[in-house]
Amino acid sequence: MSGFIDGILNVSPLVAYLAVFCLVFAEDALFVGFVIPGETAAVLGGVVASRGEVQLPLMMVIVVVAAILGDTVGYEVGKHLGPRLVKSGWMKRHRKRVNKAQVFLRRRGGWAVFLGRFVAFFRATMPALAGTSRMPYGRFLLFNAAGGLTWGVGFVLLGFLAGNSYETVAKAAGQDIAVVIAVVAVAALVAWRVRAWRKERA
Repeated sequence: MSGFIDGILNVSPLVAYLAVFCLVFAEDALFVGFVIPGETAAVLGGVVASRGEVQLPLMMVIVVVAAILGDTVGYEVGKHLGPRLVKSGWMKRHRKRVNKAQVFLRRRGGWAVFLGRFVAFFRATMPALAGTSRMPYGRFLLFNAAGGLTWGVGFVLLGFLAGNSYETVAKAAGQDIAVVIAVVAVAALVAWRVRAWRKERA
């Protein structure tokens, strides 16, 4: 893996753009996130930008667009393949986590798509599960775009600020971001409960 990462850091700007785009896109569209997490590619894009080899704003746009398009393809795969996808071999190997993702999607709907962008396994499977559940594409696109924008800009900036410390950041980000998202989800749930309670009293 280290040799692969070093290779991306030492290629021409055009190849760097293409490599980062393909890795982020394929994570959700082709489910390669189980091998190479998309946040690693996004962080690497920021690192390359920190070296002055590519433009930071353009790298952000590329990562965000790749994330949104990849999720859209994943959604279409789930929509058209449906139950066959859920019963496939690689889904069966992760049955417990797939079940958790499905329960999360049923309970939170579009917010599950948004929050799933920040958790590696959910990021690779949530779009397909949203398609399988027949979530309206307009609703999916809204939360998918919001998640892709927040995630893409955040992780590219993280790599840009980290510079050559990218390996430490890439490993820590995948773990710490899950904790942050969990806290945000709990806070949102509490706020929703409080609002519901106030409406009942009113």
